[in-house]
Amino acid sequence: MCIREHKLILKVCSTTVLYDCSSVLCPLSRRLQEEEQQLRTSSLPAIPNPFPELCSPASSPVLSPGSLPPGEPSTGKYKGLWKIEFPLCFYHAHTVLTIVKIFTEDGMGKVVEIPADMTARDLCQLLVYKSHCVDDNSWALVEHHPLLGLERCLEDHELVVQVQASMNSDGRFLFRKNYAKYEFFRNPLAFFPEHMVAWCQDTNRMIPPSQLLQNFLATSSCPEIQGYLYVKEVGRKSWKKVYVFLRRSGLYCSTKGTSKEPRHLQLLADIEDSNIFTVITGKKQHGAPTDYEFCIKPNKCRGELKELRMLCAEDEQGRTCWMTAFRLFKYGIVLYQNYKIPQQRKTLLSHFSAPVRSVSENSLVAMDFSGRIGRVIDNPVEAQSAAMEEGHAWRKRSQRMNILGSHSPLHHSSLSSVIHIAQLWFHGRITREESHRIIHQQGQVDGLFLLRVSQSNPKAFVLTLCHHQKIKHFQILPCEEDGQVFFSLDDGATKFTDLIQLVEFYQLNRGVLPCKLRHPCTVVAL
Repeated sequence: MCIREHKLILKVCSTTVLYDCSSVLCPLSRRLQEEEQQLRTSSLPAIPNPFPELCSPASSPVLSPGSLPPGEPSTGKYKGLWKIEFPLCFYHAHTVLTIVKIFTEDGMGKVVEIPADMTARDLCQLLVYKSHCVDDNSWALVEHHPLLGLERCLEDHELVVQVQASMNSDGRFLFRKNYAKYEFFRNPLAFFPEHMVAWCQDTNRMIPPSQLLQNFLATSSCPEIQGYLYVKEVGRKSWKKVYVFLRRSGLYCSTKGTSKEPRHLQLLADIEDSNIFTVITGKKQHGAPTDYEFCIKPNKCRGELKELRMLCAEDEQGRTCWMTAFRLFKYGIVLYQNYKIPQQRKTLLSHFSAPVRSVSENSLVAMDFSGRIGRVIDNPVEAQSAAMEEGHAWRKRSQRMNILGSHSPLHHSSLSSVIHIAQLWFHGRITREESHRIIHQQGQVDGLFLLRVSQSNPKAFVLTLCHHQKIKHFQILPCEEDGQVFFSLDDGATKFTDLIQLVEFYQLNRGVLPCKLRHPCTVVAL
């Protein structure tokens, strides 16, 4: 008996049994019939078989080989393996699983089997569950093409199997954080500068953030993004600076200055049948004039460079504006629905769980407990002073512990010198360039940060922080006082016994930083 390689899931009971179909099926049939008879005689009601054509005999859940759908020949790894599940009700007659390989930043991969209708959001939640990560709705699946130097984050509603079918042989999926995926819904004015949005110039007034997004999401409106871009000429190495317009119908360039007349417009790329990618090897591979390159790749493109529309912006804000507008024009209201789904799930779960205090910057206030009754500190100057006093209070508590016999941080075996190693935000001995790459990959939103060992001073550390799409570095220097070592990034004004205290303090207080620490750069191992 020759059985082709297929995985069929028939759910009729609450237990899962794994059978090897390469063996004889007769004892299996008798055993399943006996188990079904026991179920029918138990207290549970009998469940009729809604798929008799898939079973032999008709009253048994045993699948006949002839009922299997045609498929590819078996490779031997899963040969003759059937998975039969028995829940209390039927969900699917059969489900064919597809093998997908997911990679992490360190190059390690994990093979998962998913159904054809699994979306990118569902797969991310599966990987979060299997990797024991915190599900903060910032994980993303990235389509990565190393030979072309391209990558893009899949939208939450995209079907992973369909995307994999359209990828060329070198394409792969990466699992990583992306805090900026829906940041434009929270702060649209930072993503769409006035000089790049057409109706802002036409109306000559400030557009409210809510109306700005409504114009992008509403199909009846005609928003337009405009500005200069460098366009790589097809089949040549040269780049040409032209005036470009992005509309719902496509990307156009003007053949005569900044003219918008139809006879002067030339179609550069279609939106409906294309996807937009970030180019991560722009200057090195394509000779781009700036570091802010992106490209529009047709879905039918199988990896030919001549089929890619290579573009380059003047700065990071310009590139972000063009790419975000492309996503809004292509998917419209679906993006907003993707953004709202996690919030709706959180609201639904809150009705069934105990209330948990939200530790966000909006729920934290400065308090004064020096008197008999605590009070909220409204004065910003007084709040800043209280924050500084709290930093010194940590130092005094640590000094008291040191007097009682704790190890000095000067000793390498002390806890304060190694306690930060296991933290998600600590990335060890990486270079300045690698820290920039990680920040770029995970979204470049305000408050995105990581800590690393300093290259110039082995005893010091560096805080790498993103603010207004610019990456800044702050050196954390050790300083000794009364025989104890502290860490400080403001020349000793605020001192901390270890890096965890330092990070926790600046997550609550901005201090000398341009913004609070909000999002740690995280690299997960699958």
